[in-house]
Amino acid sequence: MYLYDTIDRTLVHERVAEYRDQLRRFLAGELGEDEFRPLRLRNGLYIQRHAPMLRIAVPYGLLSGAQLRKLAHIARRYDRGYGHMTTRQNIQFNWIKLEETADILAELAQVEMHAIQTSGNCIRNITSDEFAGIAPDEIADPRALAEILRQWSTFHPEFNWLPRKFKIAISGAREDRAATAFHDIGLYLLRGADGALGFRVLVGGGMGRTPMVGSVIREFLPWQQVLAYVSSILRVYNLHGRRDNIYKARIKILVKALGAAEFARQVDAEFAHVVDAEDTLTQAELDRVSAFFTAPAYDAAAADIDPAAHADRAFVRWASRSVRAHKQRGYRAVVLSLKPTGIAPGDITDAQLDRVADWSERYGFGEVRVSHEQNLILPDVRADQLHALWLEAKAAGLATANIGLLTDIIACPGGDFCSLANAKSIPIAQAIQERFDDLDYLHDLGELNLNISGCINSCGHHHVGHIGILGVDKDGAEWYQVSIGGADGSLPSGGRSAVGRIIGPSFSAVDVPEVIGRLIDTHVALRADGERFVDTVQRVGIEPFKARVYGEPLAGTPADPPIGAVAGTPVARRHNELAS
Repeated sequence: MYLYDTIDRTLVHERVAEYRDQLRRFLAGELGEDEFRPLRLRNGLYIQRHAPMLRIAVPYGLLSGAQLRKLAHIARRYDRGYGHMTTRQNIQFNWIKLEETADILAELAQVEMHAIQTSGNCIRNITSDEFAGIAPDEIADPRALAEILRQWSTFHPEFNWLPRKFKIAISGAREDRAATAFHDIGLYLLRGADGALGFRVLVGGGMGRTPMVGSVIREFLPWQQVLAYVSSILRVYNLHGRRDNIYKARIKILVKALGAAEFARQVDAEFAHVVDAEDTLTQAELDRVSAFFTAPAYDAAAADIDPAAHADRAFVRWASRSVRAHKQRGYRAVVLSLKPTGIAPGDITDAQLDRVADWSERYGFGEVRVSHEQNLILPDVRADQLHALWLEAKAAGLATANIGLLTDIIACPGGDFCSLANAKSIPIAQAIQERFDDLDYLHDLGELNLNISGCINSCGHHHVGHIGILGVDKDGAEWYQVSIGGADGSLPSGGRSAVGRIIGPSFSAVDVPEVIGRLIDTHVALRADGERFVDTVQRVGIEPFKARVYGEPLAGTPADPPIGAVAGTPVARRHNELAS
């Protein structure tokens, strides 16, 4: 993985010193809140409901064992013993003290980490495929190009104060595990007819208040021109993007207003001026950065899974969901679930962080990945050591066999922490996990993504969940809107990118597990052999699901009681009045 050079090291340590002085002046009353706010946000510091939250960058999702141990130390020393993995491959600490934030940043700098540009109207953390470099379906390894984009975008003087936050994703495999269609810029690596490497460029994707699938504005861009072309996109956005209305400031609004064809025309006009003058990558530069991402010293004689392990049914079930194929014979990638029942999705304790760091070195080459689904990945595990790793992971609470299943829930921290949230996410996730805490049943259902957001900002990516849940406010009460049929472009989503459709009026918190149960029952009744939930929705539409949820029976089945009748709560009864 990438190691800092002198420039990186100097930049990060100088940034810590700069922030330490800003914090001192704020605490001394020399800076007002309005002056300090943009300074702290550029260092990943938010003020939440109960305490400051620090968001730490994990560029394109790569961590070393030493970095994990440092995160474990920060969780113990400065937080409440745990951290939260995010959908943008970062980690957040939710209970830190403001006066200690500079010390935390200094500790991070010791292990080549920082919180730079994890917030603010700038280019945020570059995200990528969590299986980059090891996936058998990979067209080209995107990590070196992701690192070049990271270096180029950090403190870029022209793009450091954009109309709104800006997110870039890069994918290099046939399966788009980076959800490029839902980013401000999505870069999808592919090869032209002559074998040359380039990008399909998408612009204007995103979730939030106005969810949109990105538009392709360049079918093939030679990789050497990626910085010049991204610069051209950002210049058009910087020139025309709304700064007078935060809700209309994202690039997706500009692309929609101009139309994708006109936006592309303006980008191409800008590109024609700069492509030969600046930011053209050379093979030498790509080779220099690529040298940090060479394959580790794999054992060519590594054996396959021990046949005796196949007799252990629990291990086989875990392996069927948590173990992924690898480019290198005799090796596998292992997904460690951060979604056991009763734990907030994406949370990991200091002790677990230490254990994963240890496993990364004993069972691999000292590297760990963070996934968009808020899980961790050990990328290079010998197949003949999988059973031994599983036994340790099970003892540490990191081997729930639910990867890709209903209880592998993506969720933001929601109203328990976030000052922007309309409703809580974590209790809803836990209630659903408890309702469906039967692994045999979950495995029979097959792949099903359920995503929860506590507000319209969609940090939980509810728009692209096969089932999406959005917290909404109704007269001061917490309610939940449900959508189905979302897809993020990955193969578990059928290789499509789609925004889910809302099924109808929202529900009270106590009703949500019953709603999910009726959606699942409808799928089971209507699915073809081997059909996934999202495929059933695509084939039959949302009407049968909507009818079942709101009390209309499927043909040949008895009618369900109205939603809320089982719980019998006043809020549930009010929902039924609204629904009728």
